Amino acid sequence: MAEWLYEAGIGENRAALVEGGRIVEMLVERDSDAGLRVGTVRRARLTRKADGSGRGLATLDGGIVAQIQPVPPGLTEGAALTVEVVREALREGAETKPLRVRATDADPVDGPNLRARIDRTGVSVRVLGLGADLLEGHGWSEGIEQAASGVVTTPEVLLRIALTPAMTLIDVDGAGAAADVAIAGAKAAGEAIRRFGIAGSIGIDLPTVADRATRQAAAAALDAVLPQPFERTAVNGFGFLQIVRRRARASLIETVQADPVLTAALALLRRAERTPGHGAITLHAHSAVAARIAARADWLDALAKGLGAGAALRADDALAISAGHASRAQN
Repeated sequence: MAEWLYEAGIGENRAALVEGGRIVEMLVERDSDAGLRVGTVRRARLTRKADGSGRGLATLDGGIVAQIQPVPPGLTEGAALTVEVVREALREGAETKPLRVRATDADPVDGPNLRARIDRTGVSVRVLGLGADLLEGHGWSEGIEQAASGVVTTPEVLLRIALTPAMTLIDVDGAGAAADVAIAGAKAAGEAIRRFGIAGSIGIDLPTVADRATRQAAAAALDAVLPQPFERTAVNGFGFLQIVRRRARASLIETVQADPVLTAALALLRRAERTPGHGAITLHAHSAVAARIAARADWLDALAKGLGAGAALRADDALAISAGHASRAQN
């Protein structure tokens, strides 16, 4: 039976959909994500009419500029309108894609946060505290490491997931027979797409298989694990399969890779919350991670309050970015 596990953490809320004892979807919502979420409705003004792509620009109350598509016919630049966010701002390398909105007659409202989104799925939600670490027990940290590296391994195949401006590419390798690797790789790729929330244009490079029936079996293996809606091509003679899923927000891979220092800082705070012992706690971290946490005094305050003890930072550049750990005065 499927169940959402939800955890409100310091600087980041987390949710995992668990089916059959495995995490099949991982979602995070960071402090910085509390702005204009999908579903947010705001007043705006049209600041540029549609260009050759059919997109215009709208400036929302507060000064945020968004793409608007389609632009309502007959609307002149400077005209007031109400818009709904249909795609959140997205980081692509050093660039940021702006919000995308559409015109609406709805009243202004904030878009649903992570908890509201999983509540709307109709699947039961278990809210986690600081007792047994059910997220970790189902492989949460392993999933974050996979998202950070873009490398996913299964007994049958190795996936390398790469972000590009055009699409997310998934390369499939394996030591077995090409037909077996193609089918297992398509299944693993479909599971990874779902687990990490990969959307937009996605390319999967499977081993080249001449047999049409095997190519169809590989496509069927993906269809069996990746819920609709999506569109895909057939697996072509070179083993390439393309998928398109509606892209409303960043995938977990995009979120984690966009800011490795923040990812490490939030993971360290999560570990610190669960460090056994009594007395003051010290977080040992690379200086970049320590600086990120130090810049948010509220994070350390929340940690100290939750533990009922003081919290301090110690920078140590001998540690890798992801190798921070916590120690308590009395274990």
